[in-house]
Amino acid sequence: MKILDLLCRNAGFRERLADSRSRLYRIAYSWCHEAALADDLVQETLEKAMKKNKQLRDPKAMDTWLLTILTNCWRDHFRRQKDTVDIDEMPLVDRTTPEDTHRRNQIVAGVRDAVSRLPMGQRQVLTLVDLEGCSYIEVAQILGVPVGTVMSRLCRARRALKQDLLDSGAHEVPEGASATGRIRRIK
Repeated sequence: MKILDLLCRNAGFRERLADSRSRLYRIAYSWCHEAALADDLVQETLEKAMKKNKQLRDPKAMDTWLLTILTNCWRDHFRRQKDTVDIDEMPLVDRTTPEDTHRRNQIVAGVRDAVSRLPMGQRQVLTLVDLEGCSYIEVAQILGVPVGTVMSRLCRARRALKQDLLDSGAHEVPEGASATGRIRRIK
């Protein structure tokens, strides 16, 4: 008699599992948006449910139990997907240290401050020529001034900027650091 009850319970259990398959698939597919992966997750969920059917104490809670198993299978999928790389084998892409970055940022801030202290006409010419790469003629057309005025403003701006940077010490590049923050002259 006990064997017959056990077989009936297993038959009922398997029938409820079969009925839950489409619901589990819909949920799995809504999580991953891949038909094959959703099918694999449902298959794994049903397999675990059949192996551990003794853990289900209340048959009314079967849906919650199956969804918990599905959730755990989904998490296990992500755990298996994690790529691990030995940090010692990773090539260094950037040899710039935080100290170099900080030093460069200080230089840039010093140059920006010095440029902001220039008179507006000199600042306009300096930024258009040295930063934007415009020709003297283009700058003259943009600002509506003669080319000679552009050249004289640029000369005064560079001289004032150089003197301001020398006075503030922003030009100093510590030993061993790169000199990429220095001002270049572009015509």
